Amino acid sequence: MEVATFEELLTPRGQALVDTATGLLATDDELAVGTRLRQDHPADLVAAAIGQVLLRRRAGGKFGPDADRLWFTTSALEQASRRRVADHRAARLRSLGVRTVLDLGCGIGADLLAYARAGLEVIGVDLDPLRAAMAQANLVAVGLTGLVETADARTYETSGFDAVYVDPARRDDRGRVFDPQAQSPPWDVVAGLLRGRAVAKAAPGIPHRLVPDGVEAEFVSDDGDMVEAALWGEDFASTVRRATVLPAGESLTTDDLPVTVPLGPPADWWYEPDSAVIRAGLVGAVAAQVGGHLLDHRIAYVTSTQRIATPFARGYRLVEEVPFREKRLRAALRARGIGTLAIKKRGVDVVPEQLRPRLDLKGDASGTLILTRVRDTARAFLVEPM
Repeated sequence: MEVATFEELLTPRGQALVDTATGLLATDDELAVGTRLRQDHPADLVAAAIGQVLLRRRAGGKFGPDADRLWFTTSALEQASRRRVADHRAARLRSLGVRTVLDLGCGIGADLLAYARAGLEVIGVDLDPLRAAMAQANLVAVGLTGLVETADARTYETSGFDAVYVDPARRDDRGRVFDPQAQSPPWDVVAGLLRGRAVAKAAPGIPHRLVPDGVEAEFVSDDGDMVEAALWGEDFASTVRRATVLPAGESLTTDDLPVTVPLGPPADWWYEPDSAVIRAGLVGAVAAQVGGHLLDHRIAYVTSTQRIATPFARGYRLVEEVPFREKRLRAALRARGIGTLAIKKRGVDVVPEQLRPRLDLKGDASGTLILTRVRDTARAFLVEPM
């Protein structure tokens, strides 16, 4: 979409077209709606309006009810922070005394909205004129204040702000960009900002070796989904690594790790750590929290004699151990009348989607099967969720 086309969408005529397209697409397909609307409107404006309706549908999971008022591009929506995650980051910045934020590479403004909702003064910068225009329009759409400029994040003056936030563009016209130095702004610019009062959003799979000394890596999950890593600059860092789980909003850090994490046999209660905990390397902290131990130092399962509720892991009760080998496992599950089976596995060469049909289970009961290694031996356990 061209900027001029987007500006036309912002006019009363354009807004009315989007509203009409929204209503028609509720009952008809995209092709039919486009044909009908092009009778009275330019083709490029119709395509833009229909595109916004479809993107708003996709955006509901990230932005909630606000999605119906916001403006998007496909790539910017894919990279945009979830509202709950952005709100968490904004609340943490505010708790650190931040009052003004510069958002470098603001995209369509997902984080700008969160900072403004938190009462912070915000300025956004994006090299793409269309994204910058959408970010400004999105602030207006939800009744928030802030300024967005079209400028190069690599050369923008960052002094005078309490915090700088940067979310490097990890997509280009060819798709996802995995090399941090090829992102925009490149990694050396991001690393330079992190020497001060800055926060950088990174892919959740960022190698720990790329995190500069003195910078805190916060791995964030939302409803169990690992969604991002936030790198907190030297002036904001309070630990080495942190795992934050949303919506609980609670964190574990490297300060919670015990000196040693013991190994032991399977016990009555099992704990499957949250993805953020695993990514942050804090499984041992969960073991300490529930008074448990590991089955194997390379496997992220914790087991304990105690039943303790924790937001950092999903809990299971051990029902019994069953044979690991497929033929005997099938017989054991059939004997228990299990027809519906959830399969979890760690550290074993098994593909659940391939194993399940081979088991050919029949029965009215359901079960959860964990396939894992216990001190280098593959074993199988029936468990039930807490």
